[in-house]
Amino acid sequence: MNSAMLFNMARFILLLAVQVVIFNNFNFLGYINPFPYILFIILYPVNGNKYALLLSSFFLGITMDLFCNSGGVHAAACLLLAFVRPSIFKFSFGLSYEYQTVRLNDTLTPERFSFILLAVIIHHLTLFVLEVFTFEYLWDIVLRTIISTIFTIIICILIIYLIKPSKR
Repeated sequence: MNSAMLFNMARFILLLAVQVVIFNNFNFLGYINPFPYILFIILYPVNGNKYALLLSSFFLGITMDLFCNSGGVHAAACLLLAFVRPSIFKFSFGLSYEYQTVRLNDTLTPERFSFILLAVIIHHLTLFVLEVFTFEYLWDIVLRTIISTIFTIIICILIIYLIKPSKR
């Protein structure tokens, strides 16, 4: 096993543990549910194995489903995010993605912010639509998606800059 795989496994376990222990207990006003565990999918290396990303995203989601008793909605949302991740990269970074020179844990630029924003919106919208599974509550889905996206992005950016390696 190389160090990159060990680092990704540690990130997987740590983000899942923080989500289950801390952030699953957040439920302000019934609308604010931050899900920073998706940082594993967002921060997965650009040149990493795509099939390993899909498989680990499924296991990340199904583990969240087991802890949340949610019946597979986290697994579906994580799989969809992992599947459309290359398209989001191409949209946000353009030619930089083609040459695989993208690093998400550098300084926050509009490209990095748009990538994180789109990834979180896709995950949350999928999660909440599958959770409710009816368009009768469309405004509730939109409101939960917007508010949870805002708080998830804030927490994700804080986590990225807390674990960012220092340049000395």
